[in-house]
Amino acid sequence: MLALPPKHTLTEDVTEQLRAAIFRGHFAPGERLSEEQLARTLGVSRGPIREAFVRLEREGLISSPANRRSIVARLSRRDLEEVYTIRLALERLAVQYGVHAAQDSDFAAMEANTQALEEAIARGITEHEAATLDIGFHDLLYRSARHQHLLDAWLNIRSQVYLFLLTRNLANPDFRERVISRGHRAILDALKKRDEKVAVAEIEEHLRSAYTYIVQNYSDREGPAGSSLPGPLGDLAAIK
Repeated sequence: MLALPPKHTLTEDVTEQLRAAIFRGHFAPGERLSEEQLARTLGVSRGPIREAFVRLEREGLISSPANRRSIVARLSRRDLEEVYTIRLALERLAVQYGVHAAQDSDFAAMEANTQALEEAIARGITEHEAATLDIGFHDLLYRSARHQHLLDAWLNIRSQVYLFLLTRNLANPDFRERVISRGHRAILDALKKRDEKVAVAEIEEHLRSAYTYIVQNYSDREGPAGSSLPGPLGDLAAIK
């Protein structure tokens, strides 16, 4: 007997709608979010809006300053550095586990995602479509590791990663092929071969390339004037 998919709660539906609105740029960084106005617009009480704010603040998409008015978060270059250094550590661990735990169904899903990305690139791809397919591949990578706490850690930074993906020119032909298409396929090939050393090297190079590209094009309204990353990303040029 097939199990029915779990029903979304009202809070989950509201959270998804607000998250999507932030991703689409409907709310600008620093813009105040009114519980009353959003409740009226979405046709719900203020309770689900308030609970959605708590979830989105946990994801780093909104913040509540001392006056307790929720605003859309401004992600600075320091946020970029911190998110990418954490992501590097998490994804290195994900491929180390995935090399041993991934199943054929995981490989098939990642292959389907990679092909969908390549086909979308061939016909012309939008920024949001590229970001969605890109992050979808990494969702599959984490799930293939069969490590729940690792997956939970990824989900805590996933929304911020998605926002950073939207700040880079994913439609640029060189970037989309060199960083996304080739990068994902190289990672997938290493996982299929159960080659941990190569898989780790590929994920590190993939994230280095992505970080280098985004930092060259990132407009920071409130971060430090310049800094550099420690560890494996430390050989990158300082942020200018």
